[in-house]
Amino acid sequence: MDVNEYLGLFLDESQEHIQSINTQLLKLEQSGGADVVQEIFRSAHTLKGMSSTMGYERVANLTHEMESALDLVRGGKKESNQLLLDTMFIAMEQMEDMIADIESGGQGANVDVSETVAAFQSFIGGKEVAVEKTSETSTFEIDLYTNSVIEQAKQTGFEAYQITVKLSDAVVLKAARAYMVFDRLQELGEVVSTHPETEEIEQEQFDLSFDVLFLSQETAEVIEHAIAQVSEVERVEVNAFTETAVSEPEVAVTAETIAPEPVVQATSDKEEAKDTKEQVAAQAQAKTIRVNLERIDRLMNLFEEFIIDRGRLERLADEVGQPELNETVEKIKRGTNELQSLVLTLRMMPIEQVFNRFPRMVRSVAKEIHKKVQLDISGAETELDRTVIDEIGDPLVHLIRNAIDHGIERPEVRLQAGKPEQGMLALRAYHGGNRVFIEIEDDGAGINVDKVRSKALERGVITDEEATTMSENELAMLIFAPGFSTADVVTDLSGRGVGLDVVKNKIESLGGVVSLETVSGQGTKFQVSLPLTLSIISAMLVQVGEESYAIPLTSILETTLLDEADILTAHRERVFDFRGQLVPLVYLKEMFGIESETKTQFPVVVVRKGDKLVGVVVNDLIGQQEIVMKPLGTYLEGIPAISGATILGDGRVALIVDSNDLF
Repeated sequence: MDVNEYLGLFLDESQEHIQSINTQLLKLEQSGGADVVQEIFRSAHTLKGMSSTMGYERVANLTHEMESALDLVRGGKKESNQLLLDTMFIAMEQMEDMIADIESGGQGANVDVSETVAAFQSFIGGKEVAVEKTSETSTFEIDLYTNSVIEQAKQTGFEAYQITVKLSDAVVLKAARAYMVFDRLQELGEVVSTHPETEEIEQEQFDLSFDVLFLSQETAEVIEHAIAQVSEVERVEVNAFTETAVSEPEVAVTAETIAPEPVVQATSDKEEAKDTKEQVAAQAQAKTIRVNLERIDRLMNLFEEFIIDRGRLERLADEVGQPELNETVEKIKRGTNELQSLVLTLRMMPIEQVFNRFPRMVRSVAKEIHKKVQLDISGAETELDRTVIDEIGDPLVHLIRNAIDHGIERPEVRLQAGKPEQGMLALRAYHGGNRVFIEIEDDGAGINVDKVRSKALERGVITDEEATTMSENELAMLIFAPGFSTADVVTDLSGRGVGLDVVKNKIESLGGVVSLETVSGQGTKFQVSLPLTLSIISAMLVQVGEESYAIPLTSILETTLLDEADILTAHRERVFDFRGQLVPLVYLKEMFGIESETKTQFPVVVVRKGDKLVGVVVNDLIGQQEIVMKPLGTYLEGIPAISGATILGDGRVALIVDSNDLF
């Protein structure tokens, strides 16, 4: 049998089962339950069978031992305890790494699972064994996104180094010497991370040595020589950095801690058979078929051309004025509207596909750094284009990890500040007009704006005059500036230097925008705004001078006529009274520099963003139409208030107004 024929199906189903196990493990940890154990067992059993059939023995061995341990739990012979749960979480992390290796052409043998397998066998046999992090050459454990940052740096001529600095036994001010080391490193490259954390180093909460993950275009000899010049530095080691995956801290699995009464009760054969029949019935009712994404893209491209031709046909029918032709065109329009809705739905996926990975990640990171964090997810059902879903995950992972690492304080620090020892981390998604907004908000210490200001002045990112006029949030946004990071800022501000620069670039490459709000002592909120990237949308066509523009209907609240005498002035801005609310006016002819006749009465399109309103002044309203969104191309990227273009039925090009930029 040629297993390559089924590789795509194996990868898809494996990822689904891994995600299901992760979700059920979190439920099991929080509330337990025989049904939860049964679901985990079923997924593990399926994974074992699939991987064995495909010839991936290491994956099969790991899932077999996990299945055997779960079988004892679901049979009531042993109890599911915290140590076993920790081992299963480690197993799923290793499973993800192996599946990723298979997807890239490997055999899933890139991870040593022997200790995890031994831990499961120990649980099954009643012995005790430790599951340790199998770090070979690196002190640092990095996530996939940090790894991508390092890979991108390498492509531009940088090298990644792990530096170990040992201070002299006679050193008096350890923190001062460490600062001098970081100051030397700042001149040679960029610090990605430190061990222990920068905050601990500043407070001298380390022995005599510390490690630095460092990016530089200099050689190891140059870096070593520069650090060695700092007084009271006894030893410096500079080695090439070897990436390692994120894993849990050391966990001991002890089978002897079983309670007298099992938490998870046994499931009878009849109940199991009943569950199986119900599951088969549910699968029979909801039949699905897997379709290659490239085929959907081709279908979308063909349909886009059809929509453009339909617009031209409607225009020609209006010119001819023949009733039979108009009736036929109207039928085509109704049919294509339904087909359009169906085609667009094929590309839309709930953002839950991305959000599902975060509960386990938050649990792992918080436990690793000894913090208590409650993750609150809302809006996971919000739908987004598949291409954006595939790309947005890594930037969100980076923002969430940093919020936990450095946004949320340690329990003892929070208690001293009068906060609950458990930090709150909110992850929200919602639609706003023709965009999707994702917010990551923590109730931590906030960004140290004074430190950002001083570093920005030091690096020449802003001038003294700008520093005095910028608001706190504007200053905080400087952490996105390229090259802004220093040894201090990178780690102390959640890696918000090199890391956030890459995050911002990634989001902007998707047509999105990232912003933040921070309050000292209360927390930080990042907001990511992304286009739905629907290729076909409903829009209102408007006329400004000789030009036509399209405003997406999803952002329009109402259209109205306004007399020039009704225009008011407030705070040196032109506004008008809209149902008792003063709404600012934006003239498209002024924004885009278009010459047009002056009218005493003109149409106003009222658009909204959240609870904010803006009136867009135009010359004429052409009418509603289905349009195909086309990108502007690299030469026209970055034009304010324009998100793309479309081809009208008469062959002319109309620019699409991004109403979010009008606020």
